[in-house]
Amino acid sequence: MKRFDDKVVMVTGAASGIGRAAALRMASEGAKVFCTDINQLALDELVDEISQQGGNAVARVFDIAAVGAAEDCLAALLEQWGRIDALVNMAGILRFANAHETPLEVWQQIIAVNLTGTFMLCKAALPELVKSQGAIINAASTASLQGLPWGVAYGASKGGVLALTRSIAVEYAKRGVRANCVCPGDITTGMVQGLSFPDDADFELLSRITSLTGAKGPEVVAGVIAMLASDDGIHITGEEIRVDGGILA
Repeated sequence: MKRFDDKVVMVTGAASGIGRAAALRMASEGAKVFCTDINQLALDELVDEISQQGGNAVARVFDIAAVGAAEDCLAALLEQWGRIDALVNMAGILRFANAHETPLEVWQQIIAVNLTGTFMLCKAALPELVKSQGAIINAASTASLQGLPWGVAYGASKGGVLALTRSIAVEYAKRGVRANCVCPGDITTGMVQGLSFPDDADFELLSRITSLTGAKGPEVVAGVIAMLASDDGIHITGEEIRVDGGILA
């Protein structure tokens, strides 16, 4: 399939996990991919891989939580290719702690990256997406839809992303912009590697976030993202699409 010929896509969090898989998938379908992350080395490796496969991509180091960074990043994309057809917000962080032991600085960091950063990029991109009649795909989570043990800040941030996305979908539907969320669950990515749990964690609660079919790789989410960004998703907006192996079935 070449659903993205002559289309320009920005992917945040592109150096690893779902963002990387989405960049690879959309590049394979003809997109020009503007790959952003804070990890320069991994971004360069991604762009090299896309180029070797005949795709078209550029890398830009980008801290989604930095003030003014969203506007600068979008300006760089427009200077490169002159338009944006899809914004794929996959940058995110996760920390586990008991709610009563969660430091304020951890709460603020997670909200800044996962929610505020997502909002600022949507805000910057929306005028251009109106011009292109484009799409936004944001990273929510099963934590947007059910309680996540030891993840009070993460769950709050992802619940906010879901509400943000629905509001954008309603506000911009008649202006030709679609906005949707993917809600991954039990996906093997770098974000979940090396996580620590509270000393008193009740691991029976992990069954709430374990899929019925076993963990899957990020490519299963990338396929859904590509569908939502393409004309195959033309009649889908304001939705949360669960990719969770039946966790919430």
